[in-house]
Amino acid sequence: MKLEISIKHLVPIVLLGAFVSCTDLEIEGTDSIISEDTGSDFTGLADPASSLNDLYNKVGGDFASQEQMYALSEVTSDELLIPTRGTDWGDNGVWRQMHTHTWRSDHLFIKNSWNLLNQNIFRATEIIESDSSPSVLAEAKFLRAFNMFFVMDLFGSVPVRGVNEGPEVNPTVLTRSEAFTQVETDLTEALDGLEAGTPGVANTGKATKAAANFLLAKLYLNAKVYKGADSFDNADMQKVIDAVDAIAASGFGIEQGYFQIFEPTDDNETILYLRSDLGARIWNSLHYNQNSPDNTGGGWNGFSTLAEFYDTFEGDPNTNYVGDGQEERRGFVPDATTANNQNIGIGYGFLIDLQYNEDGTPLTNRQGQPLSFTKEIPSLVGNTEVEGIRVIKYHPYDPTDTADESTPLFNSFRRHQIIFRYSDAHLMKAEAMMRMGGDPTAMVNELRGNRENTPALSNVNEATLLDERGRELFIEFWRRNDLVRFDQFTAPWGLKEVTGDPNVNLFPIPETALLSNPNLVQNPGY
Repeated sequence: MKLEISIKHLVPIVLLGAFVSCTDLEIEGTDSIISEDTGSDFTGLADPASSLNDLYNKVGGDFASQEQMYALSEVTSDELLIPTRGTDWGDNGVWRQMHTHTWRSDHLFIKNSWNLLNQNIFRATEIIESDSSPSVLAEAKFLRAFNMFFVMDLFGSVPVRGVNEGPEVNPTVLTRSEAFTQVETDLTEALDGLEAGTPGVANTGKATKAAANFLLAKLYLNAKVYKGADSFDNADMQKVIDAVDAIAASGFGIEQGYFQIFEPTDDNETILYLRSDLGARIWNSLHYNQNSPDNTGGGWNGFSTLAEFYDTFEGDPNTNYVGDGQEERRGFVPDATTANNQNIGIGYGFLIDLQYNEDGTPLTNRQGQPLSFTKEIPSLVGNTEVEGIRVIKYHPYDPTDTADESTPLFNSFRRHQIIFRYSDAHLMKAEAMMRMGGDPTAMVNELRGNRENTPALSNVNEATLLDERGRELFIEFWRRNDLVRFDQFTAPWGLKEVTGDPNVNLFPIPETALLSNPNLVQNPGY
C-alpha cells in the first residue's frame, strides 16, 4: 500500500504509478532503450560534462527507490520482509513474491530495474562516443561499468546498442562472461583518467580510482559466478587483494563509530556515495506514529527484518534497549530516559519492543495500544501494525545540519547514499584470502575491533564470514550478491518455502524486453 508516498515527506524517489496490472506486455520506448539521439546521424552530445552530471543524478534517483534494484537486492534476501498488514503493503503480492522467490517475468520491479539500468548504459555510451574530456570520458566509462555490472549480476546477459543504431536495429546481446570482460575493460581503461579518490564527501560523490578499484574487487570476487566456473580462481582472488590494497593506499580505512558513517560527514569509510534522497531508507520501516521533531508525519510501516537475521548479532536476543549488551552494529532503542536526554526519539539499527517519542513518552499504535514491535512475524499476510523488528541505518536526525551552529535540525532530505564502503572492501580481501586457503580471522577481528562491544571471534569460516558481512553491510544493496556467491540464496529462511532452485539466482528477462529484441533468450526456469 505504501507505493504512494505522502507529500508531507517531500521524497522524490522513483515511484510506481499504480499496480493496475503486472501482466501488461505493451512495449514502451524504454524497453528498447530508445533515445532521441539514437540513429545514424549521431554526432556527439553538445555538452558531455552536463550529460555526465545528469547521469549521476539519474543513477542516484534510480537507486533511491525502495522498489527496483533495492527490492531485487535486499527484499529477496534474508535481511528484509515486507509483510502485509491488513490491506497495507498488499500491492497485488509483489512484495511477498520477492520474499518467497516466486516472481515471474512480468514483475514490475524486475521490468523497471532492467529498463533503468540499460538506459543508463546507453546514456553512458553516448557520453563515451562524444568529444569528451579525458576526465569525463573516464567517469562515463565507470558509470557504464557500474550499471552493466548490475545488469550482469541480476540478469546475466546484457543488451548493447551502438549510438548510430536506430530502433530498427536489434541490440546485440552480451553473454554474462562477455559482459564481465566489458565491465573489466571499462574500469581498467577508466583508471588512468580518474582522480585518485581520498576520504571526504566532496571527493566521493563521483567516480574515482578508489571507486573503480572497489568495483573491480566486486567483479573479481564474484568471477566464479559470472564466468560459470566450478571454483574460485586464485588469480582472481589475488586481483581482489590488489584492488583493495590500492584503495587502502589512497587513505581509506575502517571508521570507528558505526552509525556515524551514515551521516553526510567526512569519514574514512565512504568510497562512493550516490546522489540519492534517503526518504525511502528512513521511512519505509518506521511505524506511522514514529517521527522526529522536524518530520512529524510518521513512517510507512512496511519493511521489517527476520528474527533469525537479527539473532546473528551479539546481545540479548529479546531486547535492544540502551545498555542491553548488544554489539554496536545492532544499534539501540532509546528508553524513556535516553530518548528524553538525546532528543532523538527513533533509535538506530534494529528496533524491537516498546518505542518512545523524542520526549521519552511511550508511543502507541493507531488503535491506542503500546507501539511494541514483536520479534516474530507469524505470516506473510494477516498481520497487525506491530509485527516485525524494524531496521533503520540512515537516521532523520542530522547533527551536522544546523541553523546557528548550536541548534540541530532534523533533515531527511540528504542526498548521500553510500554504495561503496571500505569495510566492505576489507571483508572482500579477507574472503579472497580465505578462498586462497588463508585464514581470514585476523582481518575480520580487525574490523570488529573498531566496532564497540563487538568481541573478537575465535575463528572464521565461510558461514561465519557470510554472517559478518550481513552484520556489517545490512541493507546496503549487497546481500543477494553475497548469498549467491556463498551458495545460500536458495536456502530456506523464515516464511520462504521455495528452496533449492538454482534458476532463481538470476532474475527473468522481462517479457517486454524479449518481445522488443529477438536476440535475447530467457533465463532458464522462466
